[in-house]
Amino acid sequence: MKNIKFVTAQEAVKVIKSNDRVHLHSVAVTPHPLIAAMCERGRNKEFRNVRIQHIHTEGPAPYADQEFEGIFQLESFFVGHNVRKQTQAGWADYIPVFLHETQRLIREGYLKVNVAMIQISVPDKFGYASLGTSVDATLAAVENAETVIAIVNPKVPRAFGDAMIHINDIDIFVEDDSDLIAKDPGPISDTDRKIGRYVAELVEDGATLQMGIGAIPNAVLSMLGNHKDLGVHSEMFADGILPLVDKGVVNGKNKAIDKGKMVATFLMGSKSLYEFVHDNPGVAMQDVAYTNRVNIIAQNPKVTAINSALQIDITGQVCADSIGTTHYSGVGGQIDFLRGASLSQGGKPIIAIPSVTNKGISKISPILTPGAGVVSTRANIHWLVTEYGAVNLYGRTLQDRAKLIISIAHPDHQETLDKAAFERFGPHFHFVWDAE
Repeated sequence: MKNIKFVTAQEAVKVIKSNDRVHLHSVAVTPHPLIAAMCERGRNKEFRNVRIQHIHTEGPAPYADQEFEGIFQLESFFVGHNVRKQTQAGWADYIPVFLHETQRLIREGYLKVNVAMIQISVPDKFGYASLGTSVDATLAAVENAETVIAIVNPKVPRAFGDAMIHINDIDIFVEDDSDLIAKDPGPISDTDRKIGRYVAELVEDGATLQMGIGAIPNAVLSMLGNHKDLGVHSEMFADGILPLVDKGVVNGKNKAIDKGKMVATFLMGSKSLYEFVHDNPGVAMQDVAYTNRVNIIAQNPKVTAINSALQIDITGQVCADSIGTTHYSGVGGQIDFLRGASLSQGGKPIIAIPSVTNKGISKISPILTPGAGVVSTRANIHWLVTEYGAVNLYGRTLQDRAKLIISIAHPDHQETLDKAAFERFGPHFHFVWDAE
């Protein structure tokens, strides 16, 4: 690392001043040493009204706490678990935006970034380093920030694609060798397996997959071992995809673009996932403007997009970002991929959810809870899957949709939903349990 002058994290964050906007690198490569140093300056009241933005970070997020009122204001593009309570309490805030447009807010000047704080791999002999496991909107921040501070960390994998940047684009360097935040795959419940089985039956050979992290995606992936020539074009992927790569099931041979490559904009998983990505030319970490743009997604055949929801009503309206008026997550890339899959030749947009919450409350409701955000309109919804089956709502009337949706609701709630549908649609509505 010749010609690089390193400073401490405390020295690096001295460039932050009052009224600045600071962009944070996301997920596994969240730059925690810089965050800690920035918050130390905040506690010393060395600046005020500093706005923080990011998609989703892992680990502590002290800048969102009440103690920094007037010092920091978080305006996230997605509300993760580490800032959820603060956002719900009003100490932090959220910007509703499609994931593919997060970079546009930066590039077109809607959000002027003063300081970008990132983590990168060790630069090679040509001066190129990698943004590693997260490109997302961070590349746009690097390209447009007044000052870029980078932690050089040998634990950051050298990922290819848009992740590669040159050290000439960085102003201040800090050294650190902390492990990236990792998450091992969690357990898969019986309900998740049932949902996974129904979804896996919808996946055709030669399909291009989009799915996130969690038990349901892992359950789906665990049941695709006998499939052939699957591809990946997703906003993210996790460990569940690795066994399918090892078996040759995921090879990208059938993709129309990025043939043979797994495409994502960020990753979250175990240390094994990060090792898989390191120096792997079969993985392309791309700008979110590419991974999540509808007309790009649609170019691949049989795009099978698997997303989830917090609640769905009996006409197919999907809430995925709030519980009533209580904000929970974000718009994310759900619409990007539902639309992309619907426009793909042979594509299948899928919403996969357990029929009830952990407390036994039905996720299928007569109407959405007042105040709930409609992330995906009823016209966007094709396939809906619960542990009780899979139904295709595309091209169906409101009454037919209600019958189909109720048919895969939890049996304990079907009578209540049927009565609500009868009241809504009139005496000519008759529930058919085996609706096709």
